[in-house]
Amino acid sequence: MMNDGMLSQDEIDALLNNTDDEEETEEVQETSADEQDISDILSDIEEDALGEIGNISFGSSATTLATLLNQKVDITTPTISVIRKNDLEEEFPHPHVGVEVEYTEGFEGANLFVLNSNDAAIIADLMLGGDGETDSVELNEIHMSAVQEAMNQMMGTAATSMSTVFSKRVDISPPSTMMLDVSEESSEKYIPDDDILIKVAFQLKIGNLIDSQIMQLLPTQFAKDMVDSLLNAPSKEEPAKEKAEPTPAAQPTPAQPQAESAQPSPAMQQSARQPKSIGEPTQANTEVQQAQFQSFEQVDLPKAEKRNLDMLLDIPLQVTVELGRTKRAVKDILELSSGSILELDKLAGEPVDILVNNKLIAQGEVVVIDENFGVRVTDIVSQSDRLNKLK
Repeated sequence: MMNDGMLSQDEIDALLNNTDDEEETEEVQETSADEQDISDILSDIEEDALGEIGNISFGSSATTLATLLNQKVDITTPTISVIRKNDLEEEFPHPHVGVEVEYTEGFEGANLFVLNSNDAAIIADLMLGGDGETDSVELNEIHMSAVQEAMNQMMGTAATSMSTVFSKRVDISPPSTMMLDVSEESSEKYIPDDDILIKVAFQLKIGNLIDSQIMQLLPTQFAKDMVDSLLNAPSKEEPAKEKAEPTPAAQPTPAQPQAESAQPSPAMQQSARQPKSIGEPTQANTEVQQAQFQSFEQVDLPKAEKRNLDMLLDIPLQVTVELGRTKRAVKDILELSSGSILELDKLAGEPVDILVNNKLIAQGEVVVIDENFGVRVTDIVSQSDRLNKLK
């Protein structure tokens, strides 16, 4: 109602209420638009696939870290989310430890792991032989090197697991560690350039010392490439279906009579007249029989020889497991000190060599039995190779 050109109190309240409703509606629409843009980056299937990749990779890394730290380590199923680069400062308000891992084979790209500084200090203390009971978050160069070595071992194991998942070789370069302060420009070079990043958060538990998170920041395209490699992997049965069936060999035409001294052998004639192609048998009407071997259990040795063989069974032999080898100059050897790292000629996850009296006889994989290391034999060197090495 209008009174002398003035609005009544009820009309003023109604106008104010309408304005508030419009502002709330605009805010809801803007928020919904932002959420819609983020949700369009990964579908539900892609999110599940990326979580499965992280679950398999870091599930095996937990065992490696437990061996290094001599502590029970649990890494739970990851949580996948999306974070904007502008929100990183709010996500990490305090300096954290960053670990940059670059893939050199199998995939192209790099990702960044982010650790709480206090968690990194505990891991470093355990790596250096301490008990992990530390309240200090001042990380020096030695602590950073210890964290780097722990992540190097973990990521080496993860790369081996990824090679199995993707059915191709996956390799990484040695990780690099740094103090990551998102608010400083010096840390920007370690953060992926994408405006929107994929955040994979793992719940990390180490004994009674750490119950925190380790986060992985992935460029969007790199995450999609991994998911695409997993979901669209080529089937192993396709090459078998495309294999051509062998065709019968063509009948050779009779050759013109020539002088006996200049006549080629029948094998040369057949090779010259018949073009060979992949999938064709090299010879027609060839009978293939399975090789028969005599069992050692059926050998009837004289008593004297059996007695001599029994005498050999008590001879002690030195069994050695070789993790790897490397060559260094005298200068490098003299510079070794506590905490130095030697890079061997084998990748993480490769079989170790089993030597008997310094002769290679088998290969195996390292296992942990209670608190002791062991080796599970996976391959025995053939008898001919063993004899050649003894010469």
